[in-house]
Amino acid sequence: MTTFHDLPLEERLALARLGTSHYSRQLSLVDNAEFGEETILKGWTRSHLIAHVAYNAIALCNLMHWANSGEKTPMYASPQARNEEIAYGSTLSPDALRNLHEHSVARLDVDWRETSQEAWSHEVLTAQGRTVPASETLWMRSREVWIHAVDLGAVATFGDLPEVILHTLAAEITAKWAGQGAGEGLVLVDESSGVRYSAAAGENEIVLTGSLAGIVRYASGRGLDGVTSSIGEVPEPPRWL
Repeated sequence: MTTFHDLPLEERLALARLGTSHYSRQLSLVDNAEFGEETILKGWTRSHLIAHVAYNAIALCNLMHWANSGEKTPMYASPQARNEEIAYGSTLSPDALRNLHEHSVARLDVDWRETSQEAWSHEVLTAQGRTVPASETLWMRSREVWIHAVDLGAVATFGDLPEVILHTLAAEITAKWAGQGAGEGLVLVDESSGVRYSAAAGENEIVLTGSLAGIVRYASGRGLDGVTSSIGEVPEPPRWL
């Protein structure tokens, strides 16, 4: 199946922008009084989540500056600085967080729009230490906004994600499990297409079946509902990020 990375640059840009619009719509459905409520992400309120997504856009702007200028500008000064930034952002008022969101997504979109064809291939370093072309920011942001639109807890579901995003996530997550030596024997099966995603072979195979949206929801750690297991009980998924 085609993954996000197989698509032409313009299509990847379009999916990132569509995801941003989707996330923005979900944010507009959250009342100011609900910003302090807990999310599915342990220890994070909606304010933490909204701050994180906004600061992520600014961090990606750093990578685009790096690609366009050659000046090394990492996403974050350090993991601690990233965490402190999110903690600070969570204390902002709802109106300030909405403004931060609007400013950050507009700034990132301008950076993308003004990037030359050549600069998209310039290498930058992610916060996890991966060396990638600047075009990888399109996937990094797409993954961010499509998933966190669901985490906002408004009305979005994993069923809203485009198929190519879901397929790429399923392949990426199981590959990450394999790289960590986790998920041995776990096989995720899309009940509609029969496509199988697995981390690593194991003596005792556990087949987890569901819709593509359902198995991605499961694999990303957002719940066990909608997935059936060949051994009856659905195991907790390995950590992804």
